Amino acid sequence: MRGEDVQHSDETYMAMALEQARVAAEIGEVPIGAVVVCDGAVVARACNRREIDHDPAGHAELLAIRAAAAKLGRWRLTDCTVYVTLEPCPMCAGLMHQARIARCVYAAPDPKAGALGTLYDLHDDTRLNHRFEVTSGVLEAESAALLRGFFATLRKERP
Repeated sequence: MRGEDVQHSDETYMAMALEQARVAAEIGEVPIGAVVVCDGAVVARACNRREIDHDPAGHAELLAIRAAAAKLGRWRLTDCTVYVTLEPCPMCAGLMHQARIARCVYAAPDPKAGALGTLYDLHDDTRLNHRFEVTSGVLEAESAALLRGFFATLRKERP
C-alpha cells in the first residue's frame, strides 16, 4: 500500500517530522514529531500526545509506528524508515526493534534518554534478533532550536 507517491530525501522527510513537532508544541506537548516512510511513501505521521491523552506511551514515534502498521495491515515494518525529531528513548527504540524497521533517522540526540547511540545502542545490539540502520543529525539544529524554545517558554510561564 502506498501513501504519498513521491520519493524524497532524508531532509524532506525530517522537515515533515518537524511539522508534526510544531503541531505538538501548539497543543502544549513537547515538540517531537515522527513520520514513517515505506517504499518512498509517507504512510503515517504523528506528534507527541502524552499530556493531551494522559498516556505515558504517547510518544510521536510510537504513535506513528502503530498507525503505519495499521495502515499497512502488518506488524513487520521491514521496509520502513522512521523519521523522528529527537533520538528515540529505550521504549521507542524497543518498539522499532519489535516492528523490525529497516532504518531510523533522527534529528537531535537525547543526552537523557537516547537509545540509538547516545546512552544505548539498541539498534545494533548483537544479543537481539534484529538490528537496524540509524542516521543521526538530519536537521539537528532546527529540531534542537524548537525544543530549546519550547522549554525556555515553559520555564518563563512557571512561577
